[in-house]
Amino acid sequence: MSQNAGQVFTREFLLEEVWGVDYFGNLRIVDTLIKRLREKFKSLNIPSNINTVWGVGYNE
Repeated sequence: MSQNAGQVFTREFLLEEVWGVDYFGNLRIVDTLIKRLREKFKSLNIPSNINTVWGVGYNE
């Protein structure tokens, strides 16, 4: 289990952590990447614990 389980991460936070503060683009790229991660987990029969917190971001 993650040490941050239950903590909600905003799209802005995730973008800054992955691409840095200089990222220029649409925040919705995070949604697309989360979708791809979920699909990849599913294809490998790995349970995905990534939850969408509507209007905020994602958590585990």
